[in-house]
Amino acid sequence: MNACTSCKLISSKERCPVCNNPTSSNWSGLLIITDPDQSDVAKELGITLAGEYCLRVR
Repeated sequence: MNACTSCKLISSKERCPVCNNPTSSNWSGLLIITDPDQSDVAKELGITLAGEYCLRVR
């Protein structure tokens, strides 16, 4: 699995399906957002789409 270097969305692709930036396999911390409108964590991190995200990507 890879994580986007910009929005931190986790996917299996080499480019992010949301923002088309490159992805990296060097990431840590898994965050699953199911309802970004009701999530305080999602609001704090600026996440607007449900999905799996990482906390840190290099």
